[in-house]
Amino acid sequence: MTVRKSSTALAALALTAGLAAAATQADAHAAFVSATPAANATVAAPKQITVRLSEKLAPKFSSFDLMKTDGSKVPVKAAVAPKDKKTLVAAVPATLAPGTYRVMWHAVAADDGHPSKGDFNFTVR
Repeated sequence: MTVRKSSTALAALALTAGLAAAATQADAHAAFVSATPAANATVAAPKQITVRLSEKLAPKFSSFDLMKTDGSKVPVKAAVAPKDKKTLVAAVPATLAPGTYRVMWHAVAADDGHPSKGDFNFTVR
């Protein structure tokens, strides 16, 4: 009888863990994976900025702003890359002056509509 109760309890625990894992995956947000320039990197003035996220993005609701240290925006038009739909990309229209810049991104996952956002800095030498 004890073995049977243990087996039933173990099966229930495994089922609960499986359901919790499935719920976590369904509720996932687009998370930051990488960027070019990399976060906290010191680089020559980039011609393009990319932000790679973990999920396919809703193009209408996903983008980023490029900010100078004084809070002013550098005009860029970020868009979801059509190839993988997980990367935000923008050409930098002019050579960036030396200094620190902040990329402030916001994204909405295409599959579940969950929003996420983040930011990172890089420095132009």
